Amino acid sequence: MSALDSGFYFAESENTPMHVGSVAVFDGPAPTYGDVVRLLLSKLPRVPRYRQRVREVPLQLGRPMWVDDPHFQILYHVRHTAVPSPGSDEQLRNLAGRVLGQRLDMAKPLWELWLVEGLADDRWALISKVHHCMVDGVAGTDLMQLMFDLDPDAAHEAPRDWTPRRDPSSLSLVAGAVTEAATQPLRTLTGLPAMGSAVRNVRGLAESGRTLARTVPSLAKQAVTPTARSLNGPIGPHRRWAWTAGKFEEFKAVRTALGGTVNDVVLTAITRGFRDLLQGRGELSSENLVVRTMVPVSVRSAKQRGTLDNQVSCVFVDLPVGDPDPVSRLRTVRGQMDEYKRAMQAVDVPSIISMGDFVAPTLLSVGVRSAMQAGQMWCQAVTTNVPGPRVPLYVLGRRMCSAHAYVPINGGIRCSIGIFSYLNTMTFGINADFDAFPDVDVLSSGIRRGIEELLEHARADQATPDVAQPAGAKPPARAGTR
Repeated sequence: MSALDSGFYFAESENTPMHVGSVAVFDGPAPTYGDVVRLLLSKLPRVPRYRQRVREVPLQLGRPMWVDDPHFQILYHVRHTAVPSPGSDEQLRNLAGRVLGQRLDMAKPLWELWLVEGLADDRWALISKVHHCMVDGVAGTDLMQLMFDLDPDAAHEAPRDWTPRRDPSSLSLVAGAVTEAATQPLRTLTGLPAMGSAVRNVRGLAESGRTLARTVPSLAKQAVTPTARSLNGPIGPHRRWAWTAGKFEEFKAVRTALGGTVNDVVLTAITRGFRDLLQGRGELSSENLVVRTMVPVSVRSAKQRGTLDNQVSCVFVDLPVGDPDPVSRLRTVRGQMDEYKRAMQAVDVPSIISMGDFVAPTLLSVGVRSAMQAGQMWCQAVTTNVPGPRVPLYVLGRRMCSAHAYVPINGGIRCSIGIFSYLNTMTFGINADFDAFPDVDVLSSGIRRGIEELLEHARADQATPDVAQPAGAKPPARAGTR
């Protein structure tokens, strides 16, 4: 494993299962359990990791390794269940919340797939779980090719026999770990991008320094900004899950009228959700109050797509929940994201991530687990946006009509929002601690209201006629634009 993947593995605990997941809903009729199993068996050779389990190196002299599971049995990983017919979306959410809240068996390959029957309107669903140490959100989207097709009439190969490679001995694991410890730092250093000429280096470093210097004041400001710390705290073993959705046309209309990016509009809608949540709890104490969310950023290059490891960094965005003006909230979010984009361009993020390869595995394990147990008060949520396909997907000829993402919570962060786009819809999957978020539906409905209020302002902006300007005068800038 890479250092980052190892961190996700070591973060796993009784109350913090570290798998990502999804719920995909299909138009019926549902396939048989046997058909799903045979489909997966035919696809598994393309993703060998799904037949591998984690093997820790004795005394943690090296990072955990992936080895073939000699006892792999697909019937253990593919489950079959149903909701009472005709099952509602609420029943599916409750079932998915229970399934996704349960830990994976860490002694086996770290994934599960549940076939769910009984939904109303002749629909059915697939609930999938994959440990975060196997795959990040963007790579997870690439893995849809495992069982999804672009053609409803796609043909599939017959399952093939598989022979696992022999499990390495403890002695060979230790020897490999020692070799890795000696050679990895050198490989990391020699793998850094070439610096080019001295002149370009000096100019590039100077520009990077100026960009980072402009970013430091904003980071310092975050340290003194009041945050909604009541959202932080211990995490229990149970989860609540909710979801809502919006159309791409809605986000694009707001972006066109008020400025920013689709992602800026999404974060602003989420801000309204947290504002409603805190207002309902009587905790909206100040107009300067923010909910700080960690936003994972993929640093995976185009040629790395399809690889099964994590290539992510993150930024911390202050959602201005105390601000009563939705357009002002959009400007605030947009300004932060623009600043982070400049900073990310100035820093070699992949190289920084690879520096984790220098950390001794034992220290990495102790450090990650201690941090997760201790918790933190710096941020209150995780918000991750995973771009999905804009074309229809099929499983065994059945068309997927919607999909919802599941993102784990840990380290004192008791709420996460997974955003997934498919066709012309963007869904928000909200995962929250069961005891801390009995009002999780307030958050999900607030996000929907946030989309609608931004749309109202966008339509009003477009309907306002331009005021006649003197010849040669520049028109006033629209709110939210630069």
